Amino acid sequence: MKGKIRKLSDLVIVESPAKAKTIKKYLGKDYDVVASVGHIRDLPKSKLGVDIENNFQPMYENKREKSALIKELKSQAAKADTVYLATDPDREGEAISWHLAHVLGLDGSKPIRVTFSEITKTGIQNGMSAPRSIDMDLVNAQQARRILDRIVGYKLSPFLWKKVRRGLSAGRVQSVAVRLIVDRENEIKAFESQEYWTVDAKLHGTASRKQFPSKLAEIDGKKAELKTKEEADKVLEYLKDKDFIVTAIKKSVRKKQPAPPFTTSTLQQEASRRLSFNARRTMKAAQELYEGIEIEGRGAVGLITYMRTDSLRVSEEAQKAAADMIRERFGEEYLPAKPRVYKAKSNAQDAHEAIRPSTIDITPEEVKSSLSSDQYKLYKLIWERFMASQMENALLDAAAIDIMAGNCLFKTTGFTVKFDGFTRLYEETTENNSEEGGAIPKLNKDEKLTVMSLLGNQHFTQPPPRYTEASLIKALEENGIGRPSTYAPTITTILDRHYVEREQKQLKPTPLGDVITELLKDHFENIVDTKFTAQMEGNLDKVEEGREQWFEVLKDFYGDFAETLEKAEHDMEGKRVKVPNEPTDIICEKCGRHMVIKIGPYGKFLGCEGFPECTNTRKIVTETGGNCPKCGKKMLARKSKKGKPFFGCEDYKDCGFMTWDTPIPDKCPQCGCTLFKKAGRKGKIYCAKEGCGYETESSDKNEG
Repeated sequence: MKGKIRKLSDLVIVESPAKAKTIKKYLGKDYDVVASVGHIRDLPKSKLGVDIENNFQPMYENKREKSALIKELKSQAAKADTVYLATDPDREGEAISWHLAHVLGLDGSKPIRVTFSEITKTGIQNGMSAPRSIDMDLVNAQQARRILDRIVGYKLSPFLWKKVRRGLSAGRVQSVAVRLIVDRENEIKAFESQEYWTVDAKLHGTASRKQFPSKLAEIDGKKAELKTKEEADKVLEYLKDKDFIVTAIKKSVRKKQPAPPFTTSTLQQEASRRLSFNARRTMKAAQELYEGIEIEGRGAVGLITYMRTDSLRVSEEAQKAAADMIRERFGEEYLPAKPRVYKAKSNAQDAHEAIRPSTIDITPEEVKSSLSSDQYKLYKLIWERFMASQMENALLDAAAIDIMAGNCLFKTTGFTVKFDGFTRLYEETTENNSEEGGAIPKLNKDEKLTVMSLLGNQHFTQPPPRYTEASLIKALEENGIGRPSTYAPTITTILDRHYVEREQKQLKPTPLGDVITELLKDHFENIVDTKFTAQMEGNLDKVEEGREQWFEVLKDFYGDFAETLEKAEHDMEGKRVKVPNEPTDIICEKCGRHMVIKIGPYGKFLGCEGFPECTNTRKIVTETGGNCPKCGKKMLARKSKKGKPFFGCEDYKDCGFMTWDTPIPDKCPQCGCTLFKKAGRKGKIYCAKEGCGYETESSDKNEG
């Protein structure tokens, strides 16, 4: 009797090994799951790679470093019954599948493309049950973006080399992001602060001696605008003998609604504000949570839905699961009468759900031991935000009190929490997350109040704040610049190219960023124009929707761009733009002139202002205030080749002492040497001097 012939395995190709491992767990032995590790072919590195005269046809090449992988993929594809392409469910993923089909000789018009909005058993079953052909509209939208960015970078960068310096590069979306930061910095520099004064009282009633604040709002029925101390003093003098009488009490119940579940943009903003994650760090952890992580007792599990989305849509299944958990954890009163539906912005692509936990009953506490610190913090944020978005409103008992003192109207507002609702679990942070008001003691109309203090306070109007990563991402989204997949790489690029730098959490332009932005504004206004860039994004969306031919979009752009480039070359012939150096008080030890801060391909460094006569350069180092526990010389803040900060002896080459731990101001009580603190809020504090052995727990005092 002949043995049963086992059918060949089907082959599923995804982008990452982690995702492959998770999917394999659900598909079982009849499927092989392998990873392409991103793109396997792209435009060439050493030339433009676009035939402009032939409808902008791209000249793709297989990536040289992927040659062994391509050979292996071809071998596995040849043995398989069916090959399914399961790269990420977006434009980029569609393009990777299209490239795979081309290289592996697959027919993209056949049902070989599958997508997973979540890496769970249900998500994978749904995806595998509905294979489709490769969506060429999606592919062409990605191609158009890639070719557009290649043309801008490849044509504009040499212009910058000739007019500023070699090694510079210009990007379409990045240049607009830098302009936003430069324009904001120029606003701050041009801002003229105006003095103004407020009159603030602290009062209490007859029934309760609990004080509450009140602010002067009107004088003689007009808004109080006090510009000088003299004006404030005049009001204070007038109020000295006036009674403060409650003239109106307005009470209301204020509803506070939860924030919607996360999109890519809002996730990056909230992770920046709440967790101090930069956009790249956020997306790295989110990608890992989506692709799957080994969870104790569950195996490989994808914990969140696809993390590149601008949609606020939530499946009925997820809403029901959330409702069941809210009912169980908090009680029926924490559920709204009907499930919440959030409306996305008009320009949202709405291709995927909002970012949410894939399996609602997998709580952050359950998986904490299986996750890295970043993964846990981000999963907790996503889980709590989604659950709160499905909960009942918070209710606040609000009060607005009008108080008259002569012809002066003082106003007080406050609130108490009547029902905590969604805030029991989560409340969104903002750049300025202070909530005005507090509980106001019981007062009666016509009640005379006691004045505990009455002061005039000086203030100055403030310039607009510099962008943070969170506020820059918000501005990019509001201006229609870029899409969910581009925010993180855009910010990473402008920082890596030293057009922008971080000052604490704020982003400020470098002199190099200033110079390049002004040059582009003068000669390539469209490239750094927010409206033009947003219109281009809209055109790419039309390609994705099948309403526009991709090469027509490129034709419309290239005609004007080529003319502008030619004119700029003519206007700037024989001219160069100098990047100003930042002066310092440091003296060059070789010639006695001052050192200046310059920006090179690898960042800032010190160079002699006498260059080219004097070529002396130095690394920029920051003293920590501590001393080396090995030789006693100064400790300096340094950076590794990969940009990771560490601390080392100023005589690092000979002494060799270095540490990742931060020197703190306190001295060792046993030997008097500098103490060091390990990372984390509760990081251990210890003495690094050999043989000392002193260590203690961290405290608030030692946090600096």
